[in-house]
Amino acid sequence: MTIQTNQDLYARLWDGAEQLRGSMDASKYKDYMLGIMFYKFLSDKTLASFSEYAEIPSEEAYEQYLAADDMRVQVNAALISTLGYYVQPEDLYQTWIKKIENNTFEVQNIKDAINNFNRNIQGSSNRHDFDGLFSSMNVDSPDLGGDLNARNKNLRALIKLFADLDMAELQKTDVLGDAYEYLVGQFGMESGKKAGEFYTPRQVSEVMAQVITSTTDTIKTIYDPTVGSGSLLLTVAKHLDTENRTLLRYYGQEYNTATFNLTRMNLLLHGVQPDHMTINNGDTLREDWPEDERNPQQSKQFDAVVMNPPYSHNWSKGDDSAYEQATLTDPRYQDYGALAPKTKADFAFLLHGLYHLDNEGTMAIVLPHGVLFRGGDEAMIRQNLLKRNQIDIIIGMPSTLFTNTSIPVIVMVLKKNRSNGDKVLIIDASDGFVKDGKQNKLRERDIAKIVDTVKTRDEIPGFSHLASLDEIRENDWNLNIPRYVESIT
Repeated sequence: MTIQTNQDLYARLWDGAEQLRGSMDASKYKDYMLGIMFYKFLSDKTLASFSEYAEIPSEEAYEQYLAADDMRVQVNAALISTLGYYVQPEDLYQTWIKKIENNTFEVQNIKDAINNFNRNIQGSSNRHDFDGLFSSMNVDSPDLGGDLNARNKNLRALIKLFADLDMAELQKTDVLGDAYEYLVGQFGMESGKKAGEFYTPRQVSEVMAQVITSTTDTIKTIYDPTVGSGSLLLTVAKHLDTENRTLLRYYGQEYNTATFNLTRMNLLLHGVQPDHMTINNGDTLREDWPEDERNPQQSKQFDAVVMNPPYSHNWSKGDDSAYEQATLTDPRYQDYGALAPKTKADFAFLLHGLYHLDNEGTMAIVLPHGVLFRGGDEAMIRQNLLKRNQIDIIIGMPSTLFTNTSIPVIVMVLKKNRSNGDKVLIIDASDGFVKDGKQNKLRERDIAKIVDTVKTRDEIPGFSHLASLDEIRENDWNLNIPRYVESIT
């Protein structure tokens, strides 16, 4: 198949994934396919960087790199300095392809290559960004095949899928990163309920990114405490000008190790420099992260915070749960009068993100509608957020936007230092969508209407309303959207 457009590439990769994965669950197969794709990227970048270092044509790089034994130490040092990593000659993707052609390729080649890569990066100042990247890609798993021969056959087919793609060239445009995002999204849709672990639909990311960038003057740092694939961070970056995008520092935390690896791969494939990204594998609710590097024991503050946490997460599971460890002496929660209920951590995630928001920054978070009206401790937290004038905007979204839930969700926008008064802009965008199979999707005009209304803060019958604190108090601090925006039939 000749690749003439981005869509041709996406279609070829996904068709290949569908043909090769057989009965394997998509959420598992993604670790293999995206991991192999990323290893091809590392190999191609190694050769491209060597080509520049040796000042030779790119088509000669592979053979020259294989033959450069007498200068291997210098070459390796130069690659570590430039890239933060290198793939040694015998482990290159191109070497795998030659072994496949010669029928000498073995599963052990992949295991050796990953072990060597992990050893070679130990001298890199950016080691944290590469260490353990392939830990989720267990090539000995029976998921890949019932015996060694079957696993070898399946891995060979997967390796050949990317053989003719020059990842270094594709990265010079947005093609490579976009293809990776496309595959993540496709795996998300195939994975059903598991999709929410690592993927936020593009159109929801777009709403959040455009709202963030339209309400915050300068974004030099951005944080996602439930980072998933990193798509929210990247979508915000896309809406910055070239200079600010180049300077941007990305921070994120992810509990699931496989998804943590996916995040780092995704950012690197999108051209984010290793020293501009700090991604941590940890439990956001259990332990506060990150600290300010210059002021240990102090929380780091960010110009923008974005997050799509698991909805109504039970944070009390286990004998040593995050909920059991939480107290109102925790600076994240202490000003809001209550802890989030043990079976619904929505406000715990929100307060964590808000705690790390700079006084002049903006935060956007996806939440279930229940946070607007549920009583008890959640009502106490909601009331204190409103009294502190930190809820800026509430956007009610259509149902069935996400593959992992059909419930409608909201995007809540918060600020610590609001300059537009104490009224809360409430938008009901639940009717602005188009059906696409089983899913609903926001159109460009639906997104534009939301963002334009955020910018102008206009009241539009049946769509938006500016609710005063007195009005909200009269509603007993209930923010349920139909109380403020009447639908027009």
